[in-house]
Amino acid sequence: MRARNIVAATATALALVGARDLVQKKHALLRNFPVVGHARYLLETIGPELRQYIVTSNDEERPFSRAQRTWIYASAKGENNYFGFGTDNDVEHVQGHAYVKQRTFAGPLPDVHDPQALLPSAKVLGGPRGRAKAFRPASVVNISAMSFGSLSGAAITALNKGAALAGTMHNTGEGGLSPYHRNGGDLILQLGTSYFGCRNEDGSFNLDKLMDVVAGAPVKAIEIKLSQGAKPGLGGLLPGAKVTPEIAEIRGIPLGEDCASPSRHTAFSDVDSMLDFVELLATETGLPVGIKSAVGEMAFWQELATLMARGDRGVDFVTVDGGEGGTGAAPLIFADSVSLPFRMGFSRVYGTFAELGLTDDLTFIASGKLGLPENAVVAFALGADMINVAREAMLSIGCIQSQKCHTDKCPTGVATQNPRLARGLDPTSKATRAAVYLRTLRKELMKVSAAVGVAHPALITANDIEILNGDYDARTLAGVYGYKDGWGELGPQLADEITTLLATRPKPAPEQRPAV
Repeated sequence: MRARNIVAATATALALVGARDLVQKKHALLRNFPVVGHARYLLETIGPELRQYIVTSNDEERPFSRAQRTWIYASAKGENNYFGFGTDNDVEHVQGHAYVKQRTFAGPLPDVHDPQALLPSAKVLGGPRGRAKAFRPASVVNISAMSFGSLSGAAITALNKGAALAGTMHNTGEGGLSPYHRNGGDLILQLGTSYFGCRNEDGSFNLDKLMDVVAGAPVKAIEIKLSQGAKPGLGGLLPGAKVTPEIAEIRGIPLGEDCASPSRHTAFSDVDSMLDFVELLATETGLPVGIKSAVGEMAFWQELATLMARGDRGVDFVTVDGGEGGTGAAPLIFADSVSLPFRMGFSRVYGTFAELGLTDDLTFIASGKLGLPENAVVAFALGADMINVAREAMLSIGCIQSQKCHTDKCPTGVATQNPRLARGLDPTSKATRAAVYLRTLRKELMKVSAAVGVAHPALITANDIEILNGDYDARTLAGVYGYKDGWGELGPQLADEITTLLATRPKPAPEQRPAV
């Protein structure tokens, strides 16, 4: 009797759904194929997950392949991240693949078995311009800009705690410095076009508020965001429904009102006034100040380098973001087709400063899918001094690449403000995973450097890597991107300093392993 009632209820429900489908006019598919047409929408909804685990091979999926995600997950958990039986890549035929050329003999190299994998920057950030609070970053790998609001409070907390454990820096993103950023990790404060947390009521920049923010948190540097790779030259709108009391307080905006971010800065209007703004911030705070930008037209970079060559003003670092970088939400045309991909964009920017002999005078930070060892090594060979990781750090704390960041329905609680979903992310355990991933990436970079026969990834040159060009030819990275002799390399003094620093560090204590 009970089973009969269940069948009857199910049949009635389906009949009601079918009747509704037949009379509705919004979906032609459901009108023509009532009930069964819903299967199409269900499959479309879970398509990314099905492709991840059933359809695609280990190296097909984008933005990150199954093999890449597997490496990140295993690295974050401290598990075996090796692969067996050989490569899945078509190494003989895939054009554009990068190959690192190992050396047979090398001089003394640092210990690659340090459990902390300490790997400082080869340059002192802010040193060349004499900033009062110049410093040598303790890690060449740091966490890229991701705002609270785009990511949940639990995710920001996990990343910041992980940064503290791994000795890396954590970029706040343009959404302001939140309480979740105050969990022990050193910070780079990002200023976007809305100057969140440092703004007047009309949205203009407020220096006094910036000074208060800097004084109350472990801010090590300031980054002025001009654009990002996934949506360059594009403003944004935060709907009033998402402006909660917490976000309103952090960002300094009215509660419950729409907040439009302009596409350009209002504190400056050209390269000359931008450098005045940079020097103002550096003088008042004592901190190194830099810019972040995707790469489009080159006139901006050429003028910046020309003005810096005079020696009186300049940025302390440039963060170059590739067009393949990620974001919480962007129009498809911007994500796919606006701004240059990382290798092309970075090489053009680096070459602009190299032509004027300025590359030792500022730090180059690279971002855009560089949280994988092979991509990171290419970035260092092109002249990067440090790299920022974003989506890879998200994967380390539980992201499954469901690609629902723009819907506020992230199933793992990483990219959402939904309290029910964010509750699933435990910041304490995920912080450990983030830290282990960051250390593992540094360790991999040390191993590759040792294979090349150098002490630090910044000493890998553009001639140490070849790019496959068809089935029977390869060109050096320097040849592909038009690098001249010495480009992408540290000056002799900087090279000697970092080599000596690594060679004279105290030996790390042996890693303690639990008894079996």
